[in-house]
Amino acid sequence: MRQIIAMGGGGFSMEPENLSLDRYILEQTQKPNPRVCFVPTASGDADSYILNFYKSFSTLPCRPNYLSIFKPPSADIEGFVLEQDVIYVGGGNTRSLMALWREFGLDQFLFKAYQAGTVLAGISAGANCWFEDCSTDSLPGEFQPLTCLGYLKGSFCPHYDSDPERRPSYHQLIGEGALKGGLAADDGAAVHFIDEELVQVVSSRTTAKAYRVKRNGDQVQEETLESHYLGNVYP
Repeated sequence: MRQIIAMGGGGFSMEPENLSLDRYILEQTQKPNPRVCFVPTASGDADSYILNFYKSFSTLPCRPNYLSIFKPPSADIEGFVLEQDVIYVGGGNTRSLMALWREFGLDQFLFKAYQAGTVLAGISAGANCWFEDCSTDSLPGEFQPLTCLGYLKGSFCPHYDSDPERRPSYHQLIGEGALKGGLAADDGAAVHFIDEELVQVVSSRTTAKAYRVKRNGDQVQEETLESHYLGNVYP
């Protein structure tokens, strides 16, 4: 079973007192003590980000570790990746993440892990990366389209409710044909795919939603998707 869970925002880095999305990700492994690997490439392996990951995940039923592209844990990066039950990609600069992954072949290693059943997850840049393309502010100025890994069809836009420029720019890029239609997610919302099919939207906040955005003729249409609030499961 191939699984990807893409978060618009939230998780340990934005909601350290509410780890319901992180618990949900771990639960999808169906293992009592899964190996979860944090990949902080998009942040330049920020020490504070890695520290916060360990601080949060040490309280959860899992075995946390992390993968640094700048200081790999082993010459056999592929073998290290394939040992993991969850790959959890952090936020930051999506363009830098994609460039470094392709240079080191991590994009290919992650695809092998995905095919083998490793749960792929991530927030913001770590959610963008799994789709065909995304809307990103990796460079100063207006939001730009960026080609990503393409494990999932369509485009993605995170932080849909918290950044006032996200919704209008995403609509504009889709309307112009610069981006494929796709999904957008608020902070605290995540889209869960199984075998490349969207099976559920989950949220750590009662107001967090995900949306399907597509071009229909000269118009861009936005549909709010039904969301399952995890607070009812993880109080």
